[in-house]
Amino acid sequence: METFIGYRCSLCCTEYLPTQVTYTCPKDGGNLDVVLDYDAIRKAFHPQDILASTEQSLWRYLPLLPIQDPGGKATPLRASGWTPVFRLERLASQLGLKSLWLKDESRNPTASFKDRASAVVVSRARQIGAEVVVTASTGNAGAALAGMAASIGQKAVIFAPKTAPPAKVAQLLIYGARVLLVDGTYDDAFDLTVQAAQEFGWYCRNTGYNPFTAEGKKTAAFEIWEWSLQHRQELQGQRLTIFVSVGDGNIISGLHKGFKDLQALGWLEEMPRLIGVQAEGSAAIAHAFHAGTETIKPVQARTLADSISVDLPRDGVRAVRAARETNGTYVLVSDDEILQAIAALGPLGIFAEPAGATAYAGLVRAVHQGLVRPEDPILVLNTGSGLKDIRAAMQAVGEAPVIPPTLEAVRKILYD
Repeated sequence: METFIGYRCSLCCTEYLPTQVTYTCPKDGGNLDVVLDYDAIRKAFHPQDILASTEQSLWRYLPLLPIQDPGGKATPLRASGWTPVFRLERLASQLGLKSLWLKDESRNPTASFKDRASAVVVSRARQIGAEVVVTASTGNAGAALAGMAASIGQKAVIFAPKTAPPAKVAQLLIYGARVLLVDGTYDDAFDLTVQAAQEFGWYCRNTGYNPFTAEGKKTAAFEIWEWSLQHRQELQGQRLTIFVSVGDGNIISGLHKGFKDLQALGWLEEMPRLIGVQAEGSAAIAHAFHAGTETIKPVQARTLADSISVDLPRDGVRAVRAARETNGTYVLVSDDEILQAIAALGPLGIFAEPAGATAYAGLVRAVHQGLVRPEDPILVLNTGSGLKDIRAAMQAVGEAPVIPPTLEAVRKILYD
């Protein structure tokens, strides 16, 4: 059933048919929201249809997505999403919280949240007959695109800043994408990608530029909705608060879009509170939020959390609204706090990259600032694996000692 009926500009509210535009609003460059036929979805499906699905991936939500079934049951494309939620009892106790969970997006096929967007964009590319899909990335979005594209034989080109972590660049190359390292920032790579797409007729996946990226990322909101239904007793009627790291703004705006879709269908009783976390050195969206404006002023981004290091966020307006319209806020954390968060999550069996640990660092800061109450149920989103950035991981925990192969040396380490 076709339920994708068009787009609406997030700035001027102009509506377009699916064939009239591809990326952003021609009038003002605003991000486009995908418009679904909620009446048709509501008539054809009920929440129980979703809850009873045996599909253990984001494709269980196909009725709520603006694309057709991509097929290929046994590919990484069909394995994105449906990530686990872990209860963090020890950290909850340390922070004086009653209930704390973490949704671990590092369990995705290429080990980051970005697989959700790339799975949907690659499926859209196949649907419209695009020969090449291109994106700009500091690593995760590119790896996600490269991996999803490789799984179905789709050509992919990735522009990444030359400063991207080597482990992320290795992923791009291993998946067989055409990789071009740009002597510049992520923002330089982003602009070059748009120019190349226009010049060569490629389909551009860029975050906050292609409206289908948010459609992929909103599937995490659907999973959180399902999880919350299953954990009603533990939530005890309290509103859920979600902490998410923010760079371009597309993840938090995607989550917001997912929850708004569910509300429009009448399937969600209460919108969760969304709290965005930015690094102090890359805080354009947080600055706008706290200034009470939707005007996003670029910064000169400097943070070890490369995945959220952005000079000019491309989905800033919707990211500001995601916090404001859910009674959330924005929290800033230092690079030192991010490293401490990596080290705090590790002993619980969670290996987070800097951008993923940023969300937990934001929770710690929020507790100290009194932005959450002890009784508030909290869910933290880890957006990527620590294996993506080993250099940062080693900064967080330090080097292991080297000893001679003797028991005396072991005793010395243990007792000294």
